[in-house]
Amino acid sequence: MLCDVCGERDAVVKVTQVGEHGKTLVQMCERCAADRNIETTVSLSKNPLGEFLLDLQKETSPSTADTARCNFCNATLRDFRATGRLGCSRCYTAFEPSLRDLLRRVHGSSKHLGRRYESPEIAMTEEQTELHELRERLRRAIEAEQFELAAELRDRIKVMGEV
Repeated sequence: MLCDVCGERDAVVKVTQVGEHGKTLVQMCERCAADRNIETTVSLSKNPLGEFLLDLQKETSPSTADTARCNFCNATLRDFRATGRLGCSRCYTAFEPSLRDLLRRVHGSSKHLGRRYESPEIAMTEEQTELHELRERLRRAIEAEQFELAAELRDRIKVMGEV
């Protein structure tokens, strides 16, 4: 379809104009749209986090921040601002002052204030292990219909539970 304005080039922009007489659809080429100050490309940020970090770093001393460099991977704070990612795990210690300041401004604190992960207790005590074995033996004795043994095991479990 050709441009409704110039009639020479292919139309790539569709503009709906609402006026007194209703809606009208105007299809234009990029040049005619640009002449009417209609933006034809949507400029989305490829890295919004990086831009946010860049804006925050501009408020501080940009010249000293760019000179910091990780000794292991050779990454700089400029790389971090551009990508939003650190180069390696050692960058955290290399850029600690800048990251601490950034965390303080973004989160309000440079320390973690939430809940911490606590691993479950895997190793059982001797008493718990013995109690577990007695319960397993009790289950097997009941399945095998050895009720005298089951009663004896039940009593031992009861005594251990009280201690």
